[in-house]
Amino acid sequence: MSITKEKKEELIKKFGQHEKDTGSCEVQIAILTERIKNLTEHLKRFKKDQSSRRGLLQLVAQRRKLLSYLRREDGERYKKIISALGLRG
Repeated sequence: MSITKEKKEELIKKFGQHEKDTGSCEVQIAILTERIKNLTEHLKRFKKDQSSRRGLLQLVAQRRKLLSYLRREDGERYKKIISALGLRG
């Protein structure tokens, strides 16, 4: 259910501002999005797993807070991350 170290490093390279950047909003949102995708696939197989469902809702809320912050602070970066991750259909 969790993401692999290689996938995490790939996301950091793609969305980070430098190679050691793990804390910027873009990186955090990208990692959360990957975790949300994995949990969604898990819940399609195991519909009664309420613990994972609660964790998924927490991840979605955390990502939503980060997106709201980014939209408030820097609209251009917000638009860039939304289009890169394919969020907000």
